[in-house]
Amino acid sequence: MIDLAISDYASAQYLLNLFVENAGYGLVFLFMVIESSFLPFPSEVVVPPAAYLAVTKGDMNIFLIVVVATLGAICGALINYALSVWLGRPIVYAFANSRLGHACLIDEAKVQKAEKYFDEHGAISTFIGRLIPAVRQLISIPAGLSRMSLGVFVVFTALGALVWNCILAGLGYWLGKNVPLDTLYENVEKYNHYFTIGGFILLVICLLYIIYNAMKKK
Repeated sequence: MIDLAISDYASAQYLLNLFVENAGYGLVFLFMVIESSFLPFPSEVVVPPAAYLAVTKGDMNIFLIVVVATLGAICGALINYALSVWLGRPIVYAFANSRLGHACLIDEAKVQKAEKYFDEHGAISTFIGRLIPAVRQLISIPAGLSRMSLGVFVVFTALGALVWNCILAGLGYWLGKNVPLDTLYENVEKYNHYFTIGGFILLVICLLYIIYNAMKKK
């Protein structure tokens, strides 16, 4: 199942059509800022379609798409980071438990999950977290709550976002060579399921590595 904050098929299809009809670097940047902030929005209906159009129509450059999408992801992550630093932990949890927080598909359990993940894995979590479904958009919150170094946060966020956007752009490139536009969303959804599984496998591998190092030190 596609990792979308907006999971309804019709809504996601509408967003995809909206992007395809108005595709441009500015829209890629704007949508990725939204996707990486606390507002629910799926990057899967931004980068793959943009790369697809770059291949099939040539209106955009696929490498610039990755760069612009990564810059947008950094800006969106900085919004969450800044809000967490300025508002503090009590207000973040109060928001997570509010109706507005629930409307944005954020609740206390999700914030606790992201915070626990950050506490256990340290700064590297801002990199790995960008590749993990349900953690990607929220990992900036515990980084801000813990007052993580802004420079370190930006570097790890940029690396994680770059890897993720390269994966999505690669998918869009491949689809542009092999499938018609009217089946684009179905194929993005199909392959994103594999990315989701791969993300969790990566998480398990990282956890095992951390446990191994902890036991080795003992």
